[in-house]
Amino acid sequence: MTRALLIVDVQPDFCEGGPLGVAGGNAVATAIAADLNARRESYSAVITTQDWHIDPGNHFSQNPDFVDSWPVHCVAGTPGAALHPQIAPLRVDAHFAKGRFTAAYSGFEARELDPAASLEDESGLLLDEWLTARAITTVDVVGIATDHCVRATALDAAAAGYSTTVLTPLTAAVAPENLPAVYQELRDAGVTVLTLV
Repeated sequence: MTRALLIVDVQPDFCEGGPLGVAGGNAVATAIAADLNARRESYSAVITTQDWHIDPGNHFSQNPDFVDSWPVHCVAGTPGAALHPQIAPLRVDAHFAKGRFTAAYSGFEARELDPAASLEDESGLLLDEWLTARAITTVDVVGIATDHCVRATALDAAAAGYSTTVLTPLTAAVAPENLPAVYQELRDAGVTVLTLV
């Protein structure tokens, strides 16, 4: 089996009550955990990505435009940057961190996170390197937010040659009204958009 599950940015700061809380974020975390517990044997690898910001430049703003700049969120080492409590106990093969010193939306910008290393350490493998080393050819993408980091991760996965599926019931969007256009963009890039899990 050469399929991996990519759990994208399911972190408290992106769920209800966080500075960039997405409606439905907590429910998606619970649904991902339940689905993975039921179907863990479907995957040869399960990976999480996390926003892990230290000094991401103008990605943070006191007057964000919510397009290229955002309120402070997912500061490395803080509770808001940790994995969601529903996700943290899951059996995961590797954790990847992105955006320490820059804006980063795609999980393919992330490096493997070593819990024993310093917060600033960026020596881990890139996600694509890790997947390639394990002969992964197919990825399912879930998480937050459908129209931002899930979208970017899926587009990069397809561009890198992975057979890519977004499991939409296991995602939550910032702007649900934009989802038809997002789904079409994904399909145009060769991503399968699955509406039933």
